[in-house]
Formats: sequence, C-alpha cells, structure tokens
Amino acid sequence: MNLPAALNRLVRYGAIGLIAATIHAAVLLSLGSWLPLSLANPIGFLTASIAGYLGHALVTFREETGGRRFARRWLLLQYAANISVCSLLPLLNAPTVVLVITPTALNALIWNRAARGALHHRQRPGHPAIHADDLGLAPGVDTAILDLATAGRLTSASLLVEGATAESAAAAWRCLPKAQPLVLHLCLTEGPQPQNCPDLPAGFGELLLGSLLPAKRRALRDQIVQSIQAQIHRFQQLTGQHQIQLDGHQHIHLVPLVLDVVLEQPEIVWVRTTAESLPQGLPLKLWIKALRDGGLLKWQVLQPLTWLAQRRLKAAGIGSNQRFAGVLFTGEMTGAALDVAERSLGDGDLLLAHPAAAVNQDQLEQHQFHRSAAFFSSPWRQHEWKALRARTPRG
Repeated sequence: MNLPAALNRLVRYGAIGLIAATIHAAVLLSLGSWLPLSLANPIGFLTASIAGYLGHALVTFREETGGRRFARRWLLLQYAANISVCSLLPLLNAPTVVLVITPTALNALIWNRAARGALHHRQRPGHPAIHADDLGLAPGVDTAILDLATAGRLTSASLLVEGATAESAAAAWRCLPKAQPLVLHLCLTEGPQPQNCPDLPAGFGELLLGSLLPAKRRALRDQIVQSIQAQIHRFQQLTGQHQIQLDGHQHIHLVPLVLDVVLEQPEIVWVRTTAESLPQGLPLKLWIKALRDGGLLKWQVLQPLTWLAQRRLKAAGIGSNQRFAGVLFTGEMTGAALDVAERSLGDGDLLLAHPAAAVNQDQLEQHQFHRSAAFFSSPWRQHEWKALRARTPRG
C-alpha cells in the first residue's frame, strides 16, 4: 500500500473510530441517569463496537471486504477482548496513556486481521477436493460412494481395510473410469480386535491419554505398530498401491502416539490434517447446533492436534492438504453447512463427507463396528448422499 492509500486508510479508520466513540458517549450519557455505570458502560461499549464492526467493514477496509460485513465472530472477539482489557488495566494501575493506547491498538489489530481474513476468503481460488470416508465398511456405504465418484461429484475416498466389504469395494473403485488412488482409512477405535493386541481397539480419549502417560504409552505402542503395519499390508494387497496416502477413522491418526508410529512407516507419503477455519456467513441456528451436538468441542480438540501434526509432517517431508472442512458438522454436511464450507475452501483443500445408502446396523455390530452402527443408521447419511449428488460435477 503506497503512502496516499495508507493515509486515506488512516483517515477512514480515524473517522469510524470517532463515530464509534461518539456513539459510546451518547449511549452512556442517555443511560447513565437511570442505570448504574457498571451496566450502562458495557451497553454503550457494545453499541460502539457494533458501529465499528459495520463501519470498518463497509468503509475502512472496503477493498478487502468488497463492501460486505466481517464474520460475526470478529464482533464477539473485539467486544470480549476490549471489555477484558479495559477492566484489567485499571486494576494494574496502568498509566493514563496506556489506558488510552492499549484498546486503540487492540482494535486496530483485530479489525486489520478481520480484513485480511475477509480478503483471503474472497480470493480462495478453484474448488476443494470432495472426499468420502469409510469405503468398504458396508454395502450401503459403498453404493453411495461409488455412485458419487461415477457421477463426478466425488474426488477421492478412504478405504477401511477391516470393513466387511473392503475387498469388493477396492475392486469396484479400480474399475471406475477416472479412479484416483484410494486413501488408507486407519482404524484403531473399533472393528475386529487385531491379533495379539489386547488393548485394541481403544477409544479416541484413551489413545490421547496414552500419548500423555508414559506407562500407558509403553503398553499401547507395540500394539499400535502391529495394527498399523497390518492395515498397511492389507491395503497394499487390496489396492496394489505401494505409496500410501493416509487418514484416520474418527481422525485417530492425529493423536500424537498414533502419529509417532505413522511417521515411522516408509510407505506413507501423505497424511490428512483438519485445519478447519470457523466458517463465515453461517446461520445462527447452525452455530447452536454445532455447540449442542458436540461439533464445536470436537473442533477445539482437533485444531491443536492438527497444528502439532502439520509441523511434524513438514519436517518429515510428508505431504498434506492445506485446509479442511468437515469437523464442525461431521455427518451433517448438507444445506448451508455444505455451501459455506465449500465456499471457504480452494485448490489443495479438502471437504469431508460420509454419504451412504441404507445400512444394516446389525451387520455393523457383528463386525464390531459399534460406533459406526449408530452413525450410519442415521438418515443424515442419505441426506449427505443426496446433497452431494445434486452438486455440479467435479471437473
């Protein structure tokens, strides 16, 4: 940005800041006569924050936003951060200059970051890969995935080698006109018990705990090595692929203890990560749903694990996707959730879905896929299949 443009930006920023401060003062004065200051001030500050949120998006940073509002999370962040800072600084006996400059600098940082995020969102090039998990789990899963791939609505799929239909599913995938290499869907949390592995399968939480406790790590590690190597061998037999791309059933491959073993396998050349940005333009009811159904909690667990995994993968020279969508609304990627997720991604990114036709729940139980039995008995599996089928074919 050249000097005239920077000066113009500064003038616009100052004008919006002055308007917001005036609104804050006006609300404070009007409410101060009948409300205590401790209540009137936060209300005034919220009104000013809304004015700044709109003004900076529509005026100050209009080149980045294209004249559209920032994502609502930036308003919540700015308000919470400023209330916290303005409450804390007086308790620390901070000088007056610090009391004035700190919130101003904090606001500039927040709105600038919001503008960069908006610009990045608008400039995302191309289309993400649409990926389906659990091929080979059951006939109904295979039917939906193969149908979508044949119709050009699906880019790739992961093969669950311990699934009941893994052999026939791998053979059918190879017969597709434009079949991409399958991805190994590593499974340690359910399915048949591996030979000589008394502690497997194990839940995500148990394996995560095993990453933190040395005694449990020692007990689990050899069993995880044996199971992973057996699944790699089985995958190579079914697909004929010697270089392997890998992801995990319930994202288990991101658990540090499991990732340790994955990184030791010379066949692995690519590993999926789940760097999922909080989406912009999502209806409030879907945010409530993500909170109620545990999607937001799952997202909070997986983001730091992904951050750690990305650095280790890069150091090991193993490839990965750039960004991802499919954690917040796992199993319910339809409608607005699917639309917003796809718009937020571009080339090199990955959108995950779990489509399926009707699945025999008893059959999954018999094969020890207890967690998947409930998941795939949901009508959402057919909803995802229908939603993906209705999309424009992938180029």
